[in-house]
Amino acid sequence: MAKSGKKSVKAGETDTPVAFGSVRRATSYDVARLAGVSQSAVSRCFAPGGSIAAATREKVMKAATELGYRPNALAQALITRRTNLVAVFISRLTNLHYPEVLAELSRRLTDRDIRVLLFALTAESEIDSILEQVWRHDVDGIISAARLDNDQIAGIRRHGIPMVLYNRTAGENLTPSVWCDSAAGERDLVDRLLAAGHRRFAVIAGPEDSAVGEERRQAALQRLSEAGITDTPVVRGDFSYASGRDAVATLSRSTPSLDAVICVSDVMAIGAIDGCRFDLALQVPEDISIVGFDGSEPAGWMSYQVTSIRQPVRRMTEAAVQMLMERIEDPSLPAERRSFVGAFIPGQSARL
Repeated sequence: MAKSGKKSVKAGETDTPVAFGSVRRATSYDVARLAGVSQSAVSRCFAPGGSIAAATREKVMKAATELGYRPNALAQALITRRTNLVAVFISRLTNLHYPEVLAELSRRLTDRDIRVLLFALTAESEIDSILEQVWRHDVDGIISAARLDNDQIAGIRRHGIPMVLYNRTAGENLTPSVWCDSAAGERDLVDRLLAAGHRRFAVIAGPEDSAVGEERRQAALQRLSEAGITDTPVVRGDFSYASGRDAVATLSRSTPSLDAVICVSDVMAIGAIDGCRFDLALQVPEDISIVGFDGSEPAGWMSYQVTSIRQPVRRMTEAAVQMLMERIEDPSLPAERRSFVGAFIPGQSARL
């Protein structure tokens, strides 16, 4: 008998092409009908902490899987009055010299089923322009790795949005914050350089609107002043490799005989090391010592091995996310500040 040439079609299948978006998405009512339960039972099954019998949950989940149902985040937000959105402010300068911060914050929030609304700033002075966008998105909370002034913090409070500052503190306003004691780390580096006999110093600082960079610059200069060294030249960079390399060229013209250069970030220290090696024909650390700050991954590469202070990023980001989630659940919790101490990285870029 000759074959008909037609392909057999199983029940529930079709050989007609289906356009994307042409199939109606399953709803909670569809799941309820298939599972033989009420729609409210389906809602409780997918609600965090919802109370539902194990047998009912099993029927609901089986029906949901069969129908390809997933709860609608917007609908859940109307019920829970939560958007599960957290705004993260991070400056380009922060992400340039420590990209792990953003990666760790995003991962820890995602693990808690929180979506990140990222605001990347070219400079920390741009906060005002993005706050209006934040109000429109009705976020549950904010983690700011960029500097905020007292008026900006007060505005966030008026909108009732919990916030945690990452690696910075706010002077006049008690605001929850997680920070690495940069001043203590910088003093440690200076003390080690002094103990090794260095006496002619220079500092490669960051931009004036970088709170963390300024804290490190001031701490280094203060400790040098306490040691009787008050004529320390300072050249500003923008935390980039190029600015570190340019800075040592500038210093070589104004202060040709230096013992040590203190860079407020590892990336600028790497630029300074290459500037000494390739532009000034200096050996690092034999002719000049260079130290950085952050403990970022490139600083540990064999060609550089920067002597530095490593920030405990994983512990700090976990603390920041935990602190924020606690305040989203209970906005009445008092402000607290958690301080972390950086670890000294010996490296090979300084004579110690």
